[in-house]
Amino acid sequence: MTTTEGQELATWARMLADGTRATVCLALLDGRAWTATELAALAGVSRPTISEHLNLLVQGGLLTEVRQGRHRYVELAGPETAQLLEGLAALTPRRTEIANSLKAASRRDAFARARTCYDHLAGRLGVAVVDTMTERGLLDWSDGLALTSDGTRWLEDLGVVVKTGRGRPLVRPCLDVTERRPHLAGAVGSALCRHALEQGWVRRIPGGRALKATESLTALGLPAGVVQELASNR
Repeated sequence: MTTTEGQELATWARMLADGTRATVCLALLDGRAWTATELAALAGVSRPTISEHLNLLVQGGLLTEVRQGRHRYVELAGPETAQLLEGLAALTPRRTEIANSLKAASRRDAFARARTCYDHLAGRLGVAVVDTMTERGLLDWSDGLALTSDGTRWLEDLGVVVKTGRGRPLVRPCLDVTERRPHLAGAVGSALCRHALEQGWVRRIPGGRALKATESLTALGLPAGVVQELASNR
């Protein structure tokens, strides 16, 4: 590591050393493309201010720009960026969140129970999927993380279509920001999340990354008690 490399890393890290830019990046962990207007409202800043921040993040490679007609959208640069952000968020000191209303408490609990992390399942649901797959011998942790042959057959039996390519690993652990344990990312994690949404095992809750789990999650082989807890509103 040279002095120049260290300076470059410090310059890059400063992109996240701003509350507005960090808020934008965390919001984009939902995997969607957002407009500048939407992000300005979320961050509580003016349109010119958010545009300056977005330009810095795009130039720095954390975000990519998508244009559709006259409309400009931004999204995370890819799953590697999402992994970085989720990992950094998981390593920040945990503080007790005080919910000052029933709505806020419900939103906090739903986020911790089940949500998306970019394009894969996270929260207690995501960790439960990893635990179940490990216990059933579908994942092997003996030398890093690998999908076993039984895991491949299990995915095929479920009808899960795994899209590989673009240098994305088949499976990868992603440190969960609320559970502080790994959930499943990579091509398999993405495919499981997509399939769960298509099958109605989980549904998106408007306004964020939280998901509403349903009793149909038993199709993943999760213990009945875990499914019941995830599908409850408690």
